[in-house]
Amino acid sequence: MQVDLEKLARLRDALFPPYKVILFNDDENTMDYVVAALLHAVNSLTLPEAERIMLTAHVTGSAVVVVCPKEMAEYYQERLLSYGLTATIEPD
Repeated sequence: MQVDLEKLARLRDALFPPYKVILFNDDENTMDYVVAALLHAVNSLTLPEAERIMLTAHVTGSAVVVVCPKEMAEYYQERLLSYGLTATIEPD
């Protein structure tokens, strides 16, 4: 029996539509603080990824932190907000 990975991915996306967690630049917190908050809020991020996200938000005004199902996106958004950062979610 062969598993059709593309079909499984479409089914997963139909059942759990992907959402983006978006971090916005802020002038209140230091860059180091934002990187540390990202690492604590989203455990799957590496230090280079967190630094890239922070710099992207700093330079462009916003950055996608992670794309995941809606419930997880809401969880990550709440964690980022708890660190005093500004974050939203939106469908991918």
